[in-house]
Amino acid sequence: MPKDIRNLVEDFQEENLELSNNHEDRFLDKLNEAFPEKRKSYSWLYKVASIVVLLGVGLTFYVTQPESNGEKVEAKEEISLGDISPEMKKIENYYLTAINYEIASLNITSENKALLDEYFEKISKLDVDYKRLNQKLKKEGITKETINSLITNLQLRLQLLIQLKDQINDLQPKENSNENRII
Repeated sequence: MPKDIRNLVEDFQEENLELSNNHEDRFLDKLNEAFPEKRKSYSWLYKVASIVVLLGVGLTFYVTQPESNGEKVEAKEEISLGDISPEMKKIENYYLTAINYEIASLNITSENKALLDEYFEKISKLDVDYKRLNQKLKKEGITKETINSLITNLQLRLQLLIQLKDQINDLQPKENSNENRII
């Protein structure tokens, strides 16, 4: 039969239980035995971190030091108009883009191959001259004459390509008119 819980609580008398004096110490000893405290050793991590720092400092020092075998270390192999100022970079990019566009728009046929070869030979000479002027700019520094010569060189190359394109266009109508007469 079910017992009434209220009656049980009324009849309850608290027993006087006292813990022993070393109860806390014994409890801590049992707790440490059950769950021993493992100390994590990070000494290896400190060693690895110090090696990484030393390597980083060493590489930074090594990379920034110039060669000391008596040779002069050059920062750049080649200098161009674009390295002088943003305006010069715009001018150089304009002409180089126009030159590349004109070359790409040429129609190469067997009839105009000789003419193309002649013009490309002149353009390659101008290109060699342009590289020489860049070297001069690098050695002697920025001078007005060198900058003007570089810009003039780019202009000449573009003019040659425009002349070439005009001559090719002049040749095409003649070829077309010859074809019309035959038919």
